[in-house]
Amino acid sequence: MKRYCFTLFVFGLLSAASGYSQSVSAEEVLEKAIAFHDPNGNWQSLQATFKVVMETPNSPERISVIQVDFPKQEFNLDVSQGDHTYSYQIQDTSCEITLNGSKEYTQKEAEQFKLSCERGNFMKDYYTYLYGLPMKLNDPGTNLDPKTEKKTFEGKDYLVLKVTYDAEIGKDTWYFYFDPTTYAMEVYQFYHDENKNDGEYIILKGLETIEGIKMPKTRAWYMNKDDKYLGTDTLSKEAQ
Repeated sequence: MKRYCFTLFVFGLLSAASGYSQSVSAEEVLEKAIAFHDPNGNWQSLQATFKVVMETPNSPERISVIQVDFPKQEFNLDVSQGDHTYSYQIQDTSCEITLNGSKEYTQKEAEQFKLSCERGNFMKDYYTYLYGLPMKLNDPGTNLDPKTEKKTFEGKDYLVLKVTYDAEIGKDTWYFYFDPTTYAMEVYQFYHDENKNDGEYIILKGLETIEGIKMPKTRAWYMNKDDKYLGTDTLSKEAQ
């Protein structure tokens, strides 16, 4: 009788543990992931400068220095690639662009380097979204699937969150892969049309701490459909 009761007790513990791992909500996973990456809640008031070096096949290295001051609604981007430099200075709704240190440039140069305030705001959204993950998953218009998935990627098990967005924000479907023990974000993936297996996946390696926030040190980009390598971004601190 004692052995039977003990067996039931152990079985109950195992079942409870298993049930917990299966029933953990997407909100809980996101909360734990944010606690890992931004333990002091610094993202919303971030004032920082950092550098991103992009390496892509058959293209010169691109160096981007990003400066953000969220309380002042400021975003500055200075890019150097090959023999050219260009910059965007955005504050609230104002936008200033320079090419090779000058505010004067031709229409042909604007087209060649994609210089426009629309492009500048796109780059602002791009950098603040990707380096603001997973905190940005709490933004309005983000639709977090309440169900947490379990997937294996390159031989490692992950807890995976599925995210879609309100139509005015974005049409892509995203998946975010978190280490089930630390809740560090290690992979993310997006599809324009999941049935076509289009879009890309991004492998994150290492961490760089920027003003108390643990951001991915490197991001390597690949195509979903054929695993084609697209490039790697490397993050580092930059003195202000």
